Amino acid sequence: MSDLEMKIQKDLVDAMKKRDELSLSVLRMLKSAIQMAQIEKGKDNPLTDDEVLVIVRRLIKQRNEAAEMYRSGGAHDRAQSELEEVKVLDSYQPEQLSDEEIEEIVAEISTQVGASGPKDMGKVMGKAVASVKGRADGGRIKELVLKHLSSKS
Repeated sequence: MSDLEMKIQKDLVDAMKKRDELSLSVLRMLKSAIQMAQIEKGKDNPLTDDEVLVIVRRLIKQRNEAAEMYRSGGAHDRAQSELEEVKVLDSYQPEQLSDEEIEEIVAEISTQVGASGPKDMGKVMGKAVASVKGRADGGRIKELVLKHLSSKS
């Protein structure tokens, strides 16, 4: 069991003791998703923290998409409850990088690969996503890479 899984299990027990229904519901959902991934991987190969983080990010993305759909459909209370769930899940992600930090990484990678404009987006994006390793949302990275490459042309 990874360190992150143990933290989730501990937080689940704490939520039960505190009768925190929101956290309890979200953590049960997360634990279930982790167990499903573990079954798919096989019982002899425990999940790593990185694999658990992928699950957390996937659940966050699903909640954000659902909130957007509820908001566009006029169900603002449901959208808000989805966003509350995102807050619980966010606590299991590593600290997110600031835009300035991402811009520095993008500039460095751009120089390394010799990027000259937006046509080199793929080269820069691949390395940028790999170098931040979940400490920034892919959409933010894409936006900043595009901004940087557009300024070069």
